Amino acid sequence: MTDTGGTDAAGDLSADLLLRPGKVVNAFEETVQRLLQTIRLGLIGPGGRLPAERELASMLSVSRDTLRDAIGALADAGYVVSRRGRYGGTFVVDELPTGTPVMRAGSAGGSAVLVERPAVTPAEIEDTLVLRSILEVGAARQAATGELSGIERERLWQALEDCSAGSAEDYRRLDSRLHLLIAELVGSPSLVPLIADVRMRTNELLDRIPLIAANIVHSNEQHEDIVKAILRGHPDAAAQAMEEHIAGSEALLRGFLG
Repeated sequence: MTDTGGTDAAGDLSADLLLRPGKVVNAFEETVQRLLQTIRLGLIGPGGRLPAERELASMLSVSRDTLRDAIGALADAGYVVSRRGRYGGTFVVDELPTGTPVMRAGSAGGSAVLVERPAVTPAEIEDTLVLRSILEVGAARQAATGELSGIERERLWQALEDCSAGSAEDYRRLDSRLHLLIAELVGSPSLVPLIADVRMRTNELLDRIPLIAANIVHSNEQHEDIVKAILRGHPDAAAQAMEEHIAGSEALLRGFLG
């Protein structure tokens, strides 16, 4: 995806949802995080081109040197590749590394680097599940209280249909996009990166267990309940449907991962 205007031609999410300024004091780390979220959650998919350097630096409100350092860290970790020539630029690799990397301080005072994440502890699993429930149930409730425009309603329904029709291989990406869209509809720019972070952590856990066809069918049914409640303006129903949806994932994760 190369469009960065909020939605693409199909009204779906685009990269600028997460490609926004971070904290000035941690510009490099925040830039790496925003780029990583954008890539891992599929807002710029495998093979997709990142915005041009000047444009991307402006979107993130960082210097081009900081941006180059961040892109370099992602390249070293195997997430992007740079190509020269007329159709050159920075592109997401066709096959992303597995797992969610973590930042580690560089040597001799250099920039931090991305390294392979160690095994997830039971405490980290519990923290992720609790945080996801708080954020996503609240987002669904709040999204149902707002007055959605016709375009927003169409986008939400289209995201639901895309998720329902998606292949098993693409399901996790489409599922994440639907949940991110619900967060975007709340209208709080601070909420979206928080949901993106917890989605990345949740997906890392889900990638450790089998993708079960019956569970996908059930999840899509629950997605429909969530979306219908939001479109009808029923906050309690939206929150309850999201809570039930999350509880299903939690049960599988606790069953497989302990």
